[in-house]
Amino acid sequence: MKLVMKSCTAATMAISLAGQATAGEMLTSIGAGEGALNIVAWAGYVERGETVPEFDWVTGFEAATGCKVAVKTANTSDEMVALMNEGGFDLVTASGDASLRMVAGNRVQPINIDLIPSWSTVDPRLQDAPWHTVDGVHYGVPYMWGANVLMYNTALFAEPPTSWAVVFEETTLADGNTNSGRVQAYDGPIHIADAANYLMYHQPELGITSPYELNQAQYDAALDLLRGQRTLVARYWHDAFIQIDDFKNEGMAVSGSWPFQVQLLQADGVTVDSVIPVEGATGWADTTMMHVDAANPNCAYMWMEHQLSSNLQSDLAVWFGASPSVPAACTDGRGMLTPEGCVANQFENFEKIKFWQTPVSACESQGECVPYYRWVSDYIGVIGGR
Repeated sequence: MKLVMKSCTAATMAISLAGQATAGEMLTSIGAGEGALNIVAWAGYVERGETVPEFDWVTGFEAATGCKVAVKTANTSDEMVALMNEGGFDLVTASGDASLRMVAGNRVQPINIDLIPSWSTVDPRLQDAPWHTVDGVHYGVPYMWGANVLMYNTALFAEPPTSWAVVFEETTLADGNTNSGRVQAYDGPIHIADAANYLMYHQPELGITSPYELNQAQYDAALDLLRGQRTLVARYWHDAFIQIDDFKNEGMAVSGSWPFQVQLLQADGVTVDSVIPVEGATGWADTTMMHVDAANPNCAYMWMEHQLSSNLQSDLAVWFGASPSVPAACTDGRGMLTPEGCVANQFENFEKIKFWQTPVSACESQGECVPYYRWVSDYIGVIGGR
C-alpha cells in the first residue's frame, strides 16, 4: 500500500480534462532508434521468453530495431501513476483508472497515429475509447483488454460459483468449512468498483448505474460491503505471483483475479478455474502511452507499431487469457490464438464488461460523485480495519 499512498497527491488533482493543455509536442517523423526503451508494464505484458520460451515478443524487436528493452513491472494502476510521475520511462501500459490521470497531470504526450501504419487494424471499439482519447486527441495505442474473473479452487466447490457472493459474504464450501480466511481481495482502491458492481445487481434500489460513479449513499454502501469482506480476507493481493503462490501453498479458496494467474496455476497442475458470475465483471482495456519527457521517442514509436502485429497480439492474448486489440489476431492464424480462443476470452462480450476508469466528482450519471482521492484514503482505511 506504500505505493498507493505515494500516488495520493497525484490522485487528488482535478480530473476535468476540458481545455487540457497539450502534454507534449507530437512527433512528425520517426528517426533512428536511440538504442534503448524503458517500459512500465503489468506482469506478463512484455515477455522475452524467460517465463515460457514460446512467449517472446521482445527478442525479435530488439534485433530488428536495435532498441534494447527494459521493463519495470507495476502491480497496481496507482504504482504506474507514481512511476510515471517520477520519470525515467518511455512507455507505460496503462489501464483506464490511470490513463486519464496521466493525461490530466501532463505525464503523457499525444500520439501521432499517422506514424503508426497499423493503426487502421485496431478494433474500432478501441480506436476512440474515452480512456485514451481527449477532445479527439489520442494519448496512446490500445494494447489488450479483458475481464476481472472470479478464480476458485475447484476442489472446494461442488459446482462452479455463479455469484461474487463467495468473496463478499461468508459461505460454506464443499469441505464443510466456510470461506473465512480463504478469500483474497485486490489491494487497490479500484476494488470499490467491484463492490459497487455487486450491489448494482443485488440492491437495485441504490440506483447505481456505473460502479465508477457513486454518490455518497451508494459509496457508503460499497464501503460497508468491503468492511464485511475484511473479515473473510486472508490477503489483499497486488502482486500476481504472490497470488499464485498463495493458491499453490496457502489454501486459498477464491478471489478476484486476472486470466494470467488462472492459466499459470492450471499449467502447474493446481486445481483452479475461473468464471464471470451473474453480476458481470469489471475489466481493463490497457493502452500503451508515451511519457511527456520520453528519452527514447523513436524506439517508443517503433514499439507501438510492433505491438499491433497480429502475431504478437495473438500470442499475447493466449498468454494472458485476454482479448487482442487487433481483431485479425483472432482469425489470421499468424499466432497461437484461434477463433474459439477469442470467444473464450470474452471478445464478443466487450459491451458487458465495466472497464476500469478514474472516478471523478463531476460524473455523467448524476450530479456529484465521490472522487478518486476519497476512494484511495477510504480503501486504506477499510484494509486497516476502519
